[in-house]
Amino acid sequence: CGGEQGGGQRGAGWPRWSRVPLLQLITLSGSAQMVTSSGTKGNILTADLLQISPAPSTPSPSPRSVAGAHLNPAFSLAMCLLEQLPWWKFPIFVAVQTSGAFVAAGAVYALYYDAIQRYSNGTLATSGPRETASIFATYPADYLSLSNGFLDQVVGTALLIVGILAILDTRNKGVPKGLEPVAVALLVLSIEVSMGSNCSCPINPARDFGPRLFTYVAGWGVEVFSRGNGWWWVP
Repeated sequence: CGGEQGGGQRGAGWPRWSRVPLLQLITLSGSAQMVTSSGTKGNILTADLLQISPAPSTPSPSPRSVAGAHLNPAFSLAMCLLEQLPWWKFPIFVAVQTSGAFVAAGAVYALYYDAIQRYSNGTLATSGPRETASIFATYPADYLSLSNGFLDQVVGTALLIVGILAILDTRNKGVPKGLEPVAVALLVLSIEVSMGSNCSCPINPARDFGPRLFTYVAGWGVEVFSRGNGWWWVP
């Protein structure tokens, strides 16, 4: 799969599927550091910057390869609708994306286990002043309704997909060769810093559901799905 998605050179470089857990490992670790240090070793801006940090160093031999292994199920769905990805591949992509995020969440939990236990006083909670579930998955602000949250995610995800498609479209004035990942990274950062206050701007079903599923099996319990009036399905 790495060769197929890597711009046509089978076996060249490192498999793009491996970017799923790598990216999640970096972003979730930044969130864990911010939460368990009570904001003294990170803040919302550093967390947003970590969402894009691996992108500029990602090899991109062609604009088509910016899509990589489709790290986002929403983008994979868009590719299917545009007939640029066979429908039979869609469930495989989603399974890999979600399982990669799940594995990354487990790695971050192991890495920050002592810090999480100390910060939470040994109680894995999804709400309250010492909650730690938000390290891994997103939860709505207290004021946010499900309908407004759904609109938030539709607009944010649509903006992301339309922006990436515009960068990939060869009929547009192209981004300078080799800078396509930087353009995508800046797009993600712009969305994060402008639309993140409602629900931390997940804009990626796998990025949210994989780690959320991990927290369920790791001890946070069923509240990871029930909190926020069943918020989990919105991202």
